Amino acid sequence: VQLQASGGGLVQAGDSLRLSCAASGRTAGAYAMGWFRQAPGKEREFVASISWSGGSTVYADSAKGRFTISRDNAKNTVYLQMNSPKPEDTAVYYCAADTFPIRNAQRIKYWGKGTQVTVSS
Repeated sequence: VQLQASGGGLVQAGDSLRLSCAASGRTAGAYAMGWFRQAPGKEREFVASISWSGGSTVYADSAKGRFTISRDNAKNTVYLQMNSPKPEDTAVYYCAADTFPIRNAQRIKYWGKGTQVTVSS
C-alpha cells in the first residue's frame, strides 16, 4: 500500500484546511487509515483514525471538536478537515494505514510521506 498526502500549507489561525491522503495498491481499501503529526523536536503523535468502512472514528483530545476525519472508499482517499487551527497544530502531518483502531505511532504498517502544515497567529 502506498500513501500520498497532500493539502498542507500555510494557514492563519481560525481558518480551515483540508488534508487528503490517497491510497494505492491492491489491498488499499481494506485498511483503517489515520493521521499523525510531528512538530520539530517532538515525537510523532496520533491525531485521528477511521475504520475501513468509515463507521468508526477515534480522535486525540487535541483534535476533538476541531478536526474531522472522513474517507471516500471509491477514491481510496482519507481526509482530515482542520477547522479553527491553532499555531500549536503546526507540524508535518502523516497519513497511515493499518488495522483499526490506529493510535500507536510505533505500530503502523504503512506510512505516507508527510505534508507540512503551518498555522500562523
